Amino acid sequence: MTISITSRFKHAWSAFRNQNEIKITADSGPGYYRRPDRPNISLRTERTIVNAIYNRIAVDVSQIKIYEAIVDENDNALSKVPSGLTECLTVSANIDESGPSFIKDTVLSMFDEGTVALVPTSASRDPRYNDSYDIYEMRVGKIIQWYPQSVQVRVYNQDTGQFKDLTLPKHSVYIIENPFYQVMNQPNGVAKRLIRKLSLLDMADERSNSGKMDLIIQLPYVIKTDERKRQAERRRQDIEDQLNGSKYGIAYTDGTERITQLNRPIENNLQAQIEYLTNQLYSQLGITQEILNGTANEQVMLNYYYHTIDPIVSAITEELSRKYLTKTARTRGHAIVYFRDPFKLVPVNNIAEIADKFTRNEILTSNEIRSIVGFAPSDQASANVLRNKNLNQTPEQYAMEQEQFGGGMPIDESMEYEETIDEELN
Repeated sequence: MTISITSRFKHAWSAFRNQNEIKITADSGPGYYRRPDRPNISLRTERTIVNAIYNRIAVDVSQIKIYEAIVDENDNALSKVPSGLTECLTVSANIDESGPSFIKDTVLSMFDEGTVALVPTSASRDPRYNDSYDIYEMRVGKIIQWYPQSVQVRVYNQDTGQFKDLTLPKHSVYIIENPFYQVMNQPNGVAKRLIRKLSLLDMADERSNSGKMDLIIQLPYVIKTDERKRQAERRRQDIEDQLNGSKYGIAYTDGTERITQLNRPIENNLQAQIEYLTNQLYSQLGITQEILNGTANEQVMLNYYYHTIDPIVSAITEELSRKYLTKTARTRGHAIVYFRDPFKLVPVNNIAEIADKFTRNEILTSNEIRSIVGFAPSDQASANVLRNKNLNQTPEQYAMEQEQFGGGMPIDESMEYEETIDEELN
């Protein structure tokens, strides 16, 4: 689109010139040095390798597309429904989070708390009293109290900039439980045990690297009376003063005194226990070290997605389908589905062979293959047809295809083109 110079000068806008700044007043709400709605992982988890594992899984889950769709009798998605929930899960969940960021926030909070609530904060109707409504904005809430028919959740209020406790019916919020709750959140689970062992190792490391020297001074007399004890205390204080006042930390002692240093490396089996628990956590979550550092092959990644990612995404979609969709909507074929691009794990040198098999067996069209490899769609009519390109068409088939899809070259030119190809092949 060409914009005239006059229109450009008339409507041009700069964020740094000729604009009134937003005035921050008392009505603007509280200010923070960090984003206040960000999920707060517990400190004991944040300092360990467990946080890296949780973050890796949450990022992979957020890359999967979750949306409302029309499905057939075999639960195959036919078309995407442009509902408010689809907008929240794919584009923007609220003023602070995009769709993928909202999913990542959900998974991280679920891993840390065990159970998380997705709260509609803006909707077309009140979800507490209506079964059918459209969602405009959503937030991740922390469940702080359970009741028979309702829950109390702590949700970030973007209007005031503070967290607020709300008591809502269970049918109006989406309560998602961690499918790996027994592994991650049980007090005797592998993840909790690993976190405790790593905390003990950190404490032992801090003690061994503290400023204490841990010395025992053997004086040349027996300390039994109070006077001898006071004399020994003065001697200890004298050595401390020498070390503190010396530039290089040097002190002198009497020739009859002996000094023994105790801060030797601590020998225990913590490291072996940590390695054992880490391997147990990897195996129970279906994750490997190669997945974390990005060197896993295709088969390992497929197992990881099947055993780890799919159960988490299924827990989210099943809860959304159960409470967001009414029985009438489910009867009409509405469902909350998720889609993961399987070609992301395929090496580039295998794409050509896969594209040939998929188009030859009439599974994908040429334009669908082009979208997978990142090319723009072709405007040829045959690129949108499920047809084996290795077989020639009869004039009747070609005419029917042109009538249905339009475009392409005329029939006579097409027949001449195919005859030329046949001559060159023969």
